[in-house]
Amino acid sequence: MALNIAHALEFERPLLELEKKIEELKGLSGSVDMSPEIGRLEKKARKLQEEIFSDLSRWQVVQLSRHSARPYFADYVQHLFTDFCELAGDRLFAEDESLVGGFARLDGEPVLVMGHQKGRSTKENMRRNFGMPRPEGYRKARRLMELAARFNRPIFTFIDTPGAYPGIGAEERGQAEAIAMNLEVMAGLPVPVISTVIGEGGSGGALAIGVGNRVLMLEFSIYSVISPEGCASILFRDATRADKAAEALKLTARDLQTLGVVDDVLKEPAGGAHRDPRATAATLGASLRRHLAELKALSPQGLIADRYKKFRALGAFLGK
Repeated sequence: MALNIAHALEFERPLLELEKKIEELKGLSGSVDMSPEIGRLEKKARKLQEEIFSDLSRWQVVQLSRHSARPYFADYVQHLFTDFCELAGDRLFAEDESLVGGFARLDGEPVLVMGHQKGRSTKENMRRNFGMPRPEGYRKARRLMELAARFNRPIFTFIDTPGAYPGIGAEERGQAEAIAMNLEVMAGLPVPVISTVIGEGGSGGALAIGVGNRVLMLEFSIYSVISPEGCASILFRDATRADKAAEALKLTARDLQTLGVVDDVLKEPAGGAHRDPRATAATLGASLRRHLAELKALSPQGLIADRYKKFRALGAFLGK
């Protein structure tokens, strides 16, 4: 996937500049054979890419999880599902476009899909509120999940948010209560629930659609109780020390798999999901199908017990 160097992360720039040079050489016409030079540069680019992405710091993973070209929820819906029919409104206050949901089909089977949705442009980000839902977004999610349970539809949620919107209006309309109700409802859903962190997984705003039987994470996504900037502001009184906070939070997919918070870490294409969204979607689709097949073997009560056991074990430790 061709990327704009102007939008590249600092550690991506050397690779993108090299790839740009390769493209320029390929575009040259004339009698001079440039294939030896192109081959040499392509080999150098592959080596450089491996060096960069095999040893990323946690802060660099945070930056990748927020990459402006990273696939969003709508992209995965397009690649993985068919017959998507979006449902809007919480039937109480308003529609919230930062959290999108509706019924669709996965390999012909009816399912419910929902996820946080960010925007590509400033205008779209304003409409999507930068992927930060208000209470009505979470109440819409609860309404749709209860509807899916009524009709025995598996649920797939896709997490990609800095967190729930912290504005005064959201607090006045019961942001905390809306999130808490979602946790309660999801804990008791009698259908398979699979949650995937595809970008940022920020605080209760992420967990509100993250109480799944299986929790998956893309390789360069993050999941934590607070953003590194927020953590740095509280602990160090300096948001610019977010890189240090990211190291302390242990918020990467590998960290959380080690801690038992997530069940599966899905490898991204070399350079990140934004380099090949189709390949990323294919990897995710294969994992979703595998986990769904396992969960369908459980009874409704078995699914609830499985989910309870999973989350009850988080943070537990054994004494002597």
